[in-house]
Amino acid sequence: MNHGHRWLSGAASAALLLVAGAAHAQTAGQDPMEARIAALEAQLNALKAELAATRGEQAQTRQDVILLSQQTPSPPAPAAAPAAPAAPANGFRIGDHTVTVGGFLKLDMMASDYSGGDPANGDALREFYLPGSIPVGGAGEDTATDFNARQTRLWLATQGEVAGHRVGSRIEMDFQVLPGAGDQRTTSPANLSLRRAFVTIDGWLLGQEWTNFQNTTVLPETADYIGPSEGTVFARQAQVRYTSGPFSISVENPETTISPFGGGARIIADDNSLPDLTARYTRTGSWGEASLAGIVRQLKYETVGLTPIDTDAMGWGLSAAAKLNLGANDDLRLMISGGEGIGRYVGLNFANDAVLTASGDLEPIGVVAGFAAWRHVWVPGVRTNLIFSHQSVDNDATLTGLGVNRSATSWRANVVWSPIRALDVGAEIMTGERELQSGVTGDMTRLHLFTRYGF
Repeated sequence: MNHGHRWLSGAASAALLLVAGAAHAQTAGQDPMEARIAALEAQLNALKAELAATRGEQAQTRQDVILLSQQTPSPPAPAAAPAAPAAPANGFRIGDHTVTVGGFLKLDMMASDYSGGDPANGDALREFYLPGSIPVGGAGEDTATDFNARQTRLWLATQGEVAGHRVGSRIEMDFQVLPGAGDQRTTSPANLSLRRAFVTIDGWLLGQEWTNFQNTTVLPETADYIGPSEGTVFARQAQVRYTSGPFSISVENPETTISPFGGGARIIADDNSLPDLTARYTRTGSWGEASLAGIVRQLKYETVGLTPIDTDAMGWGLSAAAKLNLGANDDLRLMISGGEGIGRYVGLNFANDAVLTASGDLEPIGVVAGFAAWRHVWVPGVRTNLIFSHQSVDNDATLTGLGVNRSATSWRANVVWSPIRALDVGAEIMTGERELQSGVTGDMTRLHLFTRYGF
């Protein structure tokens, strides 16, 4: 830049000398016209020199800019704003989570006939098949008809990612609990009842859920959601579960149910010190699904008083289940479970876990139970299910007496039609029998019609 200024100063000085020389020549007697031409030529030469100096200055400036750009890195481009989370295909977003809400509305219409007596108004047997509640030894009455909508269900679930962890939750309720003894005379009320409530963090589950000892995916489609009651593992309870691939293990809420020595009303001990421990392994493929589950548990009973009792025993059980695809329109669903001291887990506590001996010790009670169900799709939206279920209890009659349950068996057949998406209309005929250790039996037959709309 200074080099260009020196060029401009030198050119101006040369021009002044030439003008001064021309003036001197004129004063010395040179021709006036020639002196004027000489002066103009001097000015033109000065202008050319100035233009050349300016171009050189501009070239130098460009070179300086190039050198500066090579030495100083360009500032980084501003970071792009994070993309907004994609709108979920189902549900809505709250913070880091996608929230979904769903459930179904269900109307049940049942006509039931009981050979051994009529269940009281509000008895759960009038809404579900509970094999341990089938009346025995009484006189039969006319067919009883019951309508209700209490199996209507609501659930809310969340799923998201927090600090790099997959976090989810679910709360599920229905209206199966009657207020007091229930009242069908006026408003047919029902109370909201908790079914499931848990949070999941990666492979962990904490809260109330179906027991890990049970495989719910093999349950057949039936008019009431319990289905083949006496033959299936069926329990929901608080637990901590860890799942890794096909393997899951859990510690679950313990509870011991006991038959008194010689017979009598069930004792719910609630004295356990250790949680129930379960494990399950599941395999899936194009052929279907199969699982094997095991349980180990403490049976415990403790009392105070004149003849205190403080006793415990070990219970154990295994359960195998499968859903086998038999072509495009058929599948077969199977479960078989057995063990000692697992009565409350099988058949809705059809048998107790243990019986008290004369000396106040606990003797585990053995059970074997299972079901088989065939499902056939006639045309899209129309299917049929045929189901057989059974449980047998290995009682020691010298301890339990003759008034305890020995076996239960049921058969059922249904047809379900889905005229539009999420709407099911079905009809089911079922029969079930309960037998006591004494050989006394009672049976029930039920026609069950239902409609269910899911959302």
